[in-house]
Amino acid sequence: MNSKNRKIMKLVGLFFMGCVFFNYPILSLFDIDAFVMGLPLFYVCLFSGWAFIIFLILVIMETGRKKSPSDSR
Repeated sequence: MNSKNRKIMKLVGLFFMGCVFFNYPILSLFDIDAFVMGLPLFYVCLFSGWAFIIFLILVIMETGRKKSPSDSR
């Protein structure tokens, strides 16, 4: 399996992980009357999970990328 296929498989897996996380049974666990730094726990978990998935996409896409001399600027 080459690196392009491996990257695609990781992104597909991340997509399904996001589908599971942003679905009803998981999100309902955080829908309680609790606050984190004045913000409802539900919104903190929702946007933290969203940011974490974006970070993982960044890590997957940048892994194995060769730097060219023009990237150093």
